[in-house]
Amino acid sequence: MSTIRITKQFSFETGHALYGYDGKCRNVHGHSYKLSVTVIGSPITDPNNVKLGMVIDFGDLKKIVKEEIVDQFDHATVFNQNTPHKELAEELSNRGHHVILVDYQPTSENMVVDFAIKIQKRLPSHIKLFSLRLQETESSYAEWYASDNS
Repeated sequence: MSTIRITKQFSFETGHALYGYDGKCRNVHGHSYKLSVTVIGSPITDPNNVKLGMVIDFGDLKKIVKEEIVDQFDHATVFNQNTPHKELAEELSNRGHHVILVDYQPTSENMVVDFAIKIQKRLPSHIKLFSLRLQETESSYAEWYASDNS
């Protein structure tokens, strides 16, 4: 039986600010994120299964990632819940903006860990999350690999 990795790519727009940072990213700004989600498993071999030959239906993977990540983070502004930007976050929320307060500094590194946890919880037991790649800019990205985190 073959083990196969498949990857689905997503994109979303998110704003954030890095509390306490000593550079420009301490200011509220946004990114056009690209998220690549790679899962690993064996293709279905049951000829009576409508998903014969698939590790996981790309549509099923899309549903999980869309619900857990894209729908939550797209066009949202993410702040560390301990930030002094809390008043700004409250003001934005009161004006109908989608604000997410997280318990971490919203860097690509921390976001990719958060995303891995969320996606893993939703995958079928026979499918494993292999890796994530969260691209923040054209030349900068963070990667998460299951093999590094077991």
